[in-house]
Amino acid sequence: MSDLEPTPAAAPQATSASPVVAPVVRKRPRPGERRVQILQALATMLEHPGAERITTAALAARLNVSEAALYRHFASKAQMFEGLIDFIEQTVFSLVNQIVERESASNPAELAPDAQSGARQAAKIIVMLVQFAEKNPGMTRVMVGDALVFENERLQQRMNQFFDKIEAALKQSLRSVADASGSATPSVDTQVRASVLSAFVAGRLQRFARSGFKRLPSEHLESSLALML
Repeated sequence: MSDLEPTPAAAPQATSASPVVAPVVRKRPRPGERRVQILQALATMLEHPGAERITTAALAARLNVSEAALYRHFASKAQMFEGLIDFIEQTVFSLVNQIVERESASNPAELAPDAQSGARQAAKIIVMLVQFAEKNPGMTRVMVGDALVFENERLQQRMNQFFDKIEAALKQSLRSVADASGSATPSVDTQVRASVLSAFVAGRLQRFARSGFKRLPSEHLESSLALML
């Protein structure tokens, strides 16, 4: 018998030694998981400087799903952007509240906040916003409106309201600064300071986005805040 021909005993041995290949089972995402994946993919696509307007077709291709699959989780692309805005608002204002609570806890209850603690609280809010932007460049493009130019108008209105709320938080923090200065118009002074700080941080984020994320908003931040506060 030729050496190339298996013996009767060899044939079943080869069969029994063959690996058993289990069928590939595609795991279905847990409830809400696909929605998060869609928003993460959208935010990642926004991180590419100079990228064209993101279409649902491009987003679906990145996730390797159909456009119909996207619309099972979001009624429209505008709703996807609203999901990103929800994340921005919840994260940022949760951190603002933490800053306010920590600064309030550092002052005895019987003492009114002094100018130094008020300025420190405002500075921490600005630093937190800058750090959030640097860690989330795609979200920064949403915050400054670059990613919303051709989208539903209500999205830009929400981001306008976001910065209005930031300015209100800064105004609350800076009340003690104006009071301590002995100004004849403390309310006006507080509003002006809060407006300047709000415009400053918005400008830093806008420069960050339009420089292709090269000009960091934290550049000379401490010196800039020292000048304004």
